[in-house]
Amino acid sequence: MEYPKLPSFKLDGKNALITGAGRGIGMGASIALAESGANVTLVSRTENELKNLTKHINALGFKASYKTLDVNNEKEVEQLINDSNPFDILINNAGTNKPAKLIDTNLEDFDHVMSLNVRSVMNLTKHVVRKMIENEIKGSIINVSSQMGHVGGPNRTTYCASKFAIEGFTKALAIELGPNQIRVNTICPTFIQTPMTEPFLKDEDFKKATLNMIPLGRLGDIKDLMGPFVFLASEASLLMTGSSLLVDGGWTAR
Repeated sequence: MEYPKLPSFKLDGKNALITGAGRGIGMGASIALAESGANVTLVSRTENELKNLTKHINALGFKASYKTLDVNNEKEVEQLINDSNPFDILINNAGTNKPAKLIDTNLEDFDHVMSLNVRSVMNLTKHVVRKMIENEIKGSIINVSSQMGHVGGPNRTTYCASKFAIEGFTKALAIELGPNQIRVNTICPTFIQTPMTEPFLKDEDFKKATLNMIPLGRLGDIKDLMGPFVFLASEASLLMTGSSLLVDGGWTAR
């Protein structure tokens, strides 16, 4: 009898691109993939944060470089991909939120959220995928969605719309790229303590209501997502595509 061997969680020799990498969830993903052996390229609009994170990762003995980039800028995105070696892993993490009741939502805010959360993801992914296919890379694309891509929430019609869109985009692309052995999945966090969520969580009533929705009874930490990112990027999840990995403390189990 031949016994199975544990698939590798290591990412040695893989090239990974992470957007929104300077802080929060993107920072955690960058460190996690680098420590797992990947050569990570970090992009965002904040050069100082990228520079400091790159120094930190390199000082630990791992491989990182950065490029200041606005993912909404189509020419910059295309140039980056054209000038880079093919990527094996793409983490689409850059995103934003402008909470408001629908009756108070203006179209400028709606367009801003949808452009960063959806349009930029589709554009960057298109260029990365084209190069994956040309080089016959069996890659992994991880789209950072949200529990709000599976449930509704007050004052979040625009944000939910953007994340539900990412869930649909992911499923459709997974089917499209299956024959190329390119996997596409989402990771769906609950409220993680990051600079983006800090203003909301300062409201004690909001924080209490949020905690009441999480069966595990606590907010998420960046470290809670580092393992899931490595899992989805690695051979350990080779049969997963078109799936949503919910890291939500049980929120969506209700």
